Amino acid sequence: VQLVESGGGLVQPGGSLTLSCKASGSIANIYAIPWYRQAPGKQREFVATVTNIGGTNYADAVKGRFTISRDDVKNTVYLQMNNLKPEDTAVYYCNQISAGNIGPWGQGTQVTVSA
Repeated sequence: VQLVESGGGLVQPGGSLTLSCKASGSIANIYAIPWYRQAPGKQREFVATVTNIGGTNYADAVKGRFTISRDDVKNTVYLQMNNLKPEDTAVYYCNQISAGNIGPWGQGTQVTVSA
């Protein structure tokens, strides 16, 4: 199953964006689908994840502002991002975890938070 990220863009501080991670096939049997991000000059970091039974986990930096959800009918995982801050500026990637293995990285989608 291949994943493609979309929904990034330029937004002012305090604004909102919803990112989408669209799968080429069913996501029902994928154990978890996480979002990561990578800011310029920094390492890729974990943002949030959702499991195949709906369990979620978030990085401390985004708790209370970001919400991850999945739609197994549309085979899509969403990342709703509210109250965005300049430090949220990064390329955002989704991935898949199955049998303890993480999949290949895609192109990601750029999120820029700036006035």
